Amino acid sequence: MNRRQFIATSATAAATAGCASLNRSSNEQLPIVDTHQHLWNLDRFKLAWMDEAPPVLKRSFHLADYLAATKGLNVVKAVYLEVDVIPEQHNDEAKFVTEISKDPRYPTVAGVISGRPENDGFAAYITPYRDNRHIKGLRRLMESTPDGFCLQPQFIKSVQLLGKLGKHFEITIQPTQLNDALELVKRCPDTRFVIDHCGTADPKAFLPENQRGGAKPSHEAKPWTTAMAKLADQPNTICKISGIVAHATPDWTTDQLAPVVNQCLDRFGPERVMFGGDWPVCLLGARFDQWVNALKEIVSNRPVEHQRKLFHDNAVRFYQLA
Repeated sequence: MNRRQFIATSATAAATAGCASLNRSSNEQLPIVDTHQHLWNLDRFKLAWMDEAPPVLKRSFHLADYLAATKGLNVVKAVYLEVDVIPEQHNDEAKFVTEISKDPRYPTVAGVISGRPENDGFAAYITPYRDNRHIKGLRRLMESTPDGFCLQPQFIKSVQLLGKLGKHFEITIQPTQLNDALELVKRCPDTRFVIDHCGTADPKAFLPENQRGGAKPSHEAKPWTTAMAKLADQPNTICKISGIVAHATPDWTTDQLAPVVNQCLDRFGPERVMFGGDWPVCLLGARFDQWVNALKEIVSNRPVEHQRKLFHDNAVRFYQLA
């Protein structure tokens, strides 16, 4: 099951999920840059997947809702991530991102927009955003695409163009297709890549079968670990620690999330990882604060300097937010 199907078929959010006993360490006061903020106004945008969305996501989510969800967490900046609006509204989404990024009332300062790199007209679409300092990059969701989709000649050419324009590409792909992602990264050495959601990892893959709540993980642990290690070996990649809580079991604990998080932190290193909230999609597994506090607990034994890089410094540098 890919991520979009998972979102579309999930019956409810485990808003009262695990992490009952969290370690309140000094990392609690770290400033946070949320590199994966979703917002959608259903009166303005059409999201094709919304028709089948679970009740917890089947409404508009505005900036005011985001401020309420992140209250008291010291989120100082946020980066908007595209929400798969219909192609006819791609430019309107970019306009929306630019507008909110200029508004000092909100933490959103930049965004990553939608696009179709596989299309011949991609260059004409993306080039006008070359000098827009609020548009940092592009994501094309690939969880429902066939094997080899991102290795089409036009797709590769388009992603290479992103690098020439000073933009990056965010990879959200099926975990079983990470080798395709690796090949794309290798063929575009001058483009920077973000590996979203820990390579779309499923924490259940690292649990014994009797602890999976009857659910089958979307991938096996070893192939994911091998593929992510190869992606980490590429100098133009950075890993976003995000998304995994939405795939966790309803009674998840920090121990269940830790194997995925630690694999990514250890392989990519302290300079090439950054936090993402994935709100409101994270509500499929936890509230924003529960996810933040769980991650803080997982990394609490790491150097405070490394924690600060994960939650703040690396994002400021990568997205050029200073």
